[in-house]
Amino acid sequence: MSDASVPIGLPAGRAGSGLVAAGRMARRRLVNRLLWGIAGLMTASVGIPVAWVLAGVVRKGVAGWRWSVLTTTTTSANGGGLANAIVGTTLIVAGVVVIAGGVGVAGGVYLAEFSGARQGSIVRGASEVLAGVPSIVLGYVGYVALVYHFHWGFSLLAAWIVLSVLCVPYIVKTTEVALRNVPTAYRDGSEALGMPTSYALRRVVLRPALPGIATGLIVAVAIALGETAPLLYTASWSDRFPTTQLTHANVPFLTYPVWTFYNLPSASAHRLAAEAALILIVMVVVLIVLSRIVVARTQRHTENSSGR
Repeated sequence: MSDASVPIGLPAGRAGSGLVAAGRMARRRLVNRLLWGIAGLMTASVGIPVAWVLAGVVRKGVAGWRWSVLTTTTTSANGGGLANAIVGTTLIVAGVVVIAGGVGVAGGVYLAEFSGARQGSIVRGASEVLAGVPSIVLGYVGYVALVYHFHWGFSLLAAWIVLSVLCVPYIVKTTEVALRNVPTAYRDGSEALGMPTSYALRRVVLRPALPGIATGLIVAVAIALGETAPLLYTASWSDRFPTTQLTHANVPFLTYPVWTFYNLPSASAHRLAAEAALILIVMVVVLIVLSRIVVARTQRHTENSSGR
């Protein structure tokens, strides 16, 4: 006499194992949906306040927007425009790209390709410690060491060095991760073909890693773009356009009016603070779009190269 719970034509053992597998699959689906729901709630808890703040900043910036803010300099009465701060921010970011980008990419290449276990552990530990130092502490150290001790004064060079020190750990980490994600077969194949190590690194290994390296550079630049405390200690502020003088010359930057002018009583100062914040948001968005374009182009170049 057969059991009614067992499907006709299937042995009892096989039917039981199928029911167990179906129960496990149902539990996995339930746990997966639950975790996705928790992740969605966490994302919303972070994204909604950020979107609310950004919407408020954009609304205030657009409400009092004047195109002349892009062409006139700031006056001593906290009026005028922000052309001097835009130029100063551009110079600071360009210097950080050169200094931090060069040191960070070189450090990442060393950790991924050349360092031993002990040396790599020391460098990674130092980089992680440096990444955890608050930016205001780096700014104060830069003030004591560069502005005061070396007698550079508030200057572009001091701002470059402090912000580069702030950004280097991020670039080192992303470069190392990007290079370690390159398949080992690429290195083995280039070695089997007799390529020199430096040539194989440039032509075979770095190309697939370019999207990750470019993303790390853009993220580091965006971090430097939004910093205030290190620049207060090293660049100070100026109502005039920055010069090519590397030392003993104050440099204007966009985060200064956002932080300072907003607390002043005049309406013109509040308007400049809102406009500076809006310009910074636009610059960050442009950097994000630029990073996507660079990643897309490097990935396409890599795919075409691998196809050939």
